[in-house]
Amino acid sequence: MDWKIYLDNCCLSRPFDDQTQDRIRLETEAIMLIMVRFYTRQWQWIASEVSMFEADQNLDLRQRFRVKFLLTYAHQTVSVDATETTRGKHFESLGFKPFDALHLACAESGHANCLLTTDDRMLNKAKSISSQLGIRVENPLTWLQEITENERLKDDSESDP
Repeated sequence: MDWKIYLDNCCLSRPFDDQTQDRIRLETEAIMLIMVRFYTRQWQWIASEVSMFEADQNLDLRQRFRVKFLLTYAHQTVSVDATETTRGKHFESLGFKPFDALHLACAESGHANCLLTTDDRMLNKAKSISSQLGIRVENPLTWLQEITENERLKDDSESDP
């Protein structure tokens, strides 16, 4: 499948977090593997103006620069127009933080198959109301493990006589 993936800023910042915790290190590895798929054009990376604006709010100048640099490699950047603003306000009314709500709206507008986040609060909220979202929201490590396993099973079934 030609995946169209939206990474929120938590994902984009994860490789620059303290890597001494197992969870952070494993999520970073998953994000880097996903980025390789973007780089080799196996998958498409959908970003948005929200990503760049949120990166500009980061007080850590080094991390801000690094995230903004990564964003220059996105295959598609969704603009925030009336449609995204309205949809974002709807997501806010469901309990999402403003940036998270706009990320969801932009991911939908960009026709992403999945929005990946390391933000547990956002992920839990999205899971609790998944039927009201037009996009799947997952943790990058969990999602990549699932996709990798599905690809392995598909390859195994195609190689069986």
